[in-house]
Amino acid sequence: MSNSSPHASASPRNALQGSPVALAATEPVAVTIEPAAIDVDDGASENASTIDDQMSSYTASLTSSVVDYPTEYGRRYHAFRAGAYNFPNDEDEMDRLDLVHTLMVKTIGNKLFLAPIKEAKLHRVLDVGTGTGIWSIEMGDLFPGAEIIGNDLSAIQPKWVPPNVKFEIDDVESEWVGQNKYDFIFSRYLSGSLADWPTYVNRVSQNLNPGGWAEFQDWSFMLQSDDGTLKDTAIQRWADTFMDACKVFGRDAQIGPKLKDLVRDNTDLINVHHVPFKIPNGPWPKDAHLRDLGMCNLIQLLEGLEGFSLKLLCGGLAWTKEEVLVLCAQVREELKSGKVHAWYHYDVVYGQKPEKEE
Repeated sequence: MSNSSPHASASPRNALQGSPVALAATEPVAVTIEPAAIDVDDGASENASTIDDQMSSYTASLTSSVVDYPTEYGRRYHAFRAGAYNFPNDEDEMDRLDLVHTLMVKTIGNKLFLAPIKEAKLHRVLDVGTGTGIWSIEMGDLFPGAEIIGNDLSAIQPKWVPPNVKFEIDDVESEWVGQNKYDFIFSRYLSGSLADWPTYVNRVSQNLNPGGWAEFQDWSFMLQSDDGTLKDTAIQRWADTFMDACKVFGRDAQIGPKLKDLVRDNTDLINVHHVPFKIPNGPWPKDAHLRDLGMCNLIQLLEGLEGFSLKLLCGGLAWTKEEVLVLCAQVREELKSGKVHAWYHYDVVYGQKPEKEE
């Protein structure tokens, strides 16, 4: 990770995706300018026959730069508060999560965060749902004078970390205990995982020190398309079914675009900004930056497709494992064809805790 400022101004290319718009400091949330439609590279589908080689080459280039668990459907899941999180935590998933970290950092302009935090005021940082701990570790390197705490349901983080980084096993949806508050609370990739978002964002705001910042980054897993190529596809069926299964488990998998309203309605944060992005599901855009994001996203999606789907569809909708695998095979084929120009919403919302009154 570069030591350049993680909240430097976005490049012109990245600005094509979304621009932060803030209201006055006393207003709760920003008006949003939606990203433009993504232009399609007409030759993308013609290169579909070599997509496996392209993905292998891409993964290799990234590699050069970058307890008692239950097993279900051939995948490992967390043990603490079993059933609260419906996605795997095995080695394959850990590798995929590190790739997702790369994707999200690339999406927002090669930054770890967008909030304008100041190093001199950064003493305690909380990384909610830290996963493999990669964000916490990179923050620990970037801010050696701050204490970085990552929490998660699973103890899958590495043992060797910067001395200012530590990890805790906890359920963020349980009551937050302790009197210590934070100067920055970071939350990312929790869509489809939490049951009570209003309570969660409120707890985040209540556990900030005066003047501290919170940042929420998340997806909507409901796929979109600007040109109608998503209609009547296996990909569309999978996305719809995924949403239905999440609802059975009481989880919202379309949280990204809702973040700004959640922050407005359930917190006292000020100086709020909302920055929306689009992440393509394949290397089909004309724009080189979006094409790079699309390849990265395609790889992580293909690697995680069965893991996303098995427990949700079998456990929530009573599908058989064989039915899930057939649908996943159809989705995989369509994604690799380059003919379906689908993309995800990815939204960043950050805001500041008011300073104490004089």
